[in-house]
Amino acid sequence: MTQYERMVAGMLYDPCDEEIMKMQIPYQDKLWEFNQLKPSQLEEKERYLKEVFAECGKECYIELPLRANWGGHHVHLGDYFYANTNLTLVDDGHIYIGTNVMVGPNVTFATASHPIDAELRDRGLQFNRDIHIGDNVWIGANVVVVPGVTIGKNTVIGAGSIVTKDIPDNVVAVGNPCRVLREVGERDREFYYKNERVDWEEP
Repeated sequence: MTQYERMVAGMLYDPCDEEIMKMQIPYQDKLWEFNQLKPSQLEEKERYLKEVFAECGKECYIELPLRANWGGHHVHLGDYFYANTNLTLVDDGHIYIGTNVMVGPNVTFATASHPIDAELRDRGLQFNRDIHIGDNVWIGANVVVVPGVTIGKNTVIGAGSIVTKDIPDNVVAVGNPCRVLREVGERDREFYYKNERVDWEEP
């Protein structure tokens, strides 16, 4: 069994394996080029997402710079994804993101981890667990999502949270570790911030 096959199977593997590096480095080169694009180069940005990411839906946009171990090659984006600056995708494993997901600045999705045992860790071994983000999720600034986590649809993750366990649908969750604060409810349709009422009408 090759190291790449072990990687795909979610087993312990050597991420510095020669075969893996030969596959990974070209995506890192493409990512470097992507990060040099001007704000006005919208077509080139879209082309990168379509060509390099595992999947990319309609009207996805990522503010630069972007950091990604595999350049986003193991990332699956639904329609209308938006991420603010300094998004980090530790995409050695797969990251599945639904439709209408918004991500604040300095957010990290990390699929990779290492053994707790120091001797195993000193050998440079790694394993990966996929991350799943549901539809209509908003993730605030400086959030970290660790390997293997699922965040349910319509959920809000508060700024600065460290998400170490699955979060259900339709909740607001915050903290380190991230915990459910409350459910999303009728009041959220009436008030958009504290006691400020929604006064928006569609043009």
